[in-house]
Parts: sequence; structure tokens; C-alpha cells
Amino acid sequence: MIKLKNMGIAMVYGVLATFIVILGSSLIFSLLLRFTSMQESSLTWVILIISFLALFVGGFVSGGKGKEKGWLMGGATGILYILVVFLFQYLGYDTTFSTEQLFYNLGFLGTAILGGIIGVNMTTPSRA
Repeated sequence: MIKLKNMGIAMVYGVLATFIVILGSSLIFSLLLRFTSMQESSLTWVILIISFLALFVGGFVSGGKGKEKGWLMGGATGILYILVVFLFQYLGYDTTFSTEQLFYNLGFLGTAILGGIIGVNMTTPSRA
């Protein structure tokens, strides 16, 4: 029971880290779009890369907090993030994921898993 509680706490930390990165970058981009002559279309790839980076950071944080089974911690963090985004999109805009969004979300999940694996290996002392 204690392990399940620790896993849940680690996942919440991971999702919070993901949303902090996303909200921070959104603030920066909104200021850039407002006060410069940049167009939203010129930032599409940058935003996508930062989204992947945010999921990697979230997986890394959850793997580091969980200290074991990084693939599971990162995967659960990615799934929790995707679920929150899906609920926001479905309940707020009454739409479901498109095929393109589905592929992006699978990429986000894989990135979060990779972040969780690296997070565990960076925070766990070597056994050798």
C-alpha cells in the first residue's frame, strides 16, 4: 500500500512538472506573439518540441521521485497528462482526439517513459 501511495505522489509531481513547463513556455510565447511581429504559424515546431521536452521532464521527475520502475512511472505520468488534456478538450470543446493528435499523444507517452527511465537511473545510486 505504501508503494502505491509513493507512485501516486511521484506521478502527481511529474504531471505538475509537465504543466509548469508548459505554462511557463505558453506565457513566453504569448508575450512574444503579442509584442513582436511573430506569427503563430512560425512557432508550430518550437511548440511541439517544447511539448515533448515538457513530457520528458515530467517523466524524469516522476521516475526520480519514484526511484524504481521508471518506465511505469513515466508511462503513468504520460497517461495521466494525456487524460487531463483529453478531458479538457472533450468537456471544454466537445471534441475528441483527431488521428494526428493520437500520434502526438503516443509520442508524448514514449517521451515520458524515456524520461522516467532516465530519471530513475540518474537518481538511484549505482549497485556496482
